[in-house]
Amino acid sequence: TLVSLLLPAAAATMYKQWIPNTNFETGSNWDKGRVPCASDVVHFEKNKVVSVFVRSPHALTDMYLPLNGELVLASGAGFIAFDGSWDPGCDSGATVRFADVEHHAWFDPTLWQAVSPGRELEPGGRIFSVDEERVPCHYDDVIFQPETSFRVNVDSSRRVIHLRSISLMGQELSSPEAWASYLRGPSAPLQFHGNSTLQVTGTSCPDKSGCACGNTPDGHRICTALLGTSGRQCPVPACWSPLQPLGHCCRVCGATISLDFTPDFDLQKYRDRLVQALLSQPKYAGVRMAISKVHKARTFLGVIPRSSTPLIQIVLIDDEVGAQTGTAAEQMAADIMEDIAQHGEALGISSGKMEVATGSTFSGQAGSHALSRITVEIVLGLLFGLLLLGGILFLYRKANLR
Repeated sequence: TLVSLLLPAAAATMYKQWIPNTNFETGSNWDKGRVPCASDVVHFEKNKVVSVFVRSPHALTDMYLPLNGELVLASGAGFIAFDGSWDPGCDSGATVRFADVEHHAWFDPTLWQAVSPGRELEPGGRIFSVDEERVPCHYDDVIFQPETSFRVNVDSSRRVIHLRSISLMGQELSSPEAWASYLRGPSAPLQFHGNSTLQVTGTSCPDKSGCACGNTPDGHRICTALLGTSGRQCPVPACWSPLQPLGHCCRVCGATISLDFTPDFDLQKYRDRLVQALLSQPKYAGVRMAISKVHKARTFLGVIPRSSTPLIQIVLIDDEVGAQTGTAAEQMAADIMEDIAQHGEALGISSGKMEVATGSTFSGQAGSHALSRITVEIVLGLLFGLLLLGGILFLYRKANLR
């Protein structure tokens, strides 16, 4: 059923699997788009650092190796010199060069695949992640597929990138000590390069209301990788004044809901509630949902930056077109707001604000519900204005200000 397919995506632990590899047998890793054959000359650039996994035996005419690199051989794999006999599948005798893999960046969302708790690839389903959360978050588990080699650039705005665990070459490293030991080995410098360091903590998110991803400092890297370097651009939204979800690179049509919560709020239970009670309904078959904790920057009087405030963000988009774009998402958002009005206090939700942008309406606040909200900014703003006015009147009366 639809519900059973969706539930694994809502699991508390998130696994993210690295997609590219530097395997010898991967055709796209070679400039000719194919694996070298017997009469070819294999050429690794001498100044390029690389780790290459070799699955099977290969006959080659010649091979030029890098000054700093490694060949990781599977059982039975290796290289032999080509004896000159005819090979029906290889008569080119070309020089085949290993591709440059320095550009594979950690913060490129297109290079990661969500994986279920059973370590199987998640199909493109109804639950999605905003772009910052497509890259491994602070409490995520990272997987590099067994029997693959890789090289990844971990340049970051942070000195340290924290993760719960890392699995590579079939081995899971889930403690700081195990990871530190791996970093001292010969392979780590060939696999990871850049100005930042990966740090395994072995700890899960301690808060039942969820934990923010933590990738906001590198949000510009994520969006540049997603859009800038490849020439891709955000699609033109088919709605008036589209919405900009926090942590997402492109504006969207549909609806967003921002929830303030109490200590009783449980993100996992609430996500499951939305999936089972609403998202699984036939009328919402074309709706996709993202839900997570984010941090929204607060300002004083709308100008002076203050600290950020945690909130739960729900993003709803749909597959409607034309004037109907976003209307199914809008209806589901309205149902969520109605549910909050009836059961918000029991769910640990203190207030909710909905914004919509569809093909037939301007975006804006389409509805809100607050169980207990005091707008501190307004109160402080009024006090500040009264004090300023009083000061001006006082100086005027003292004839210091004309």
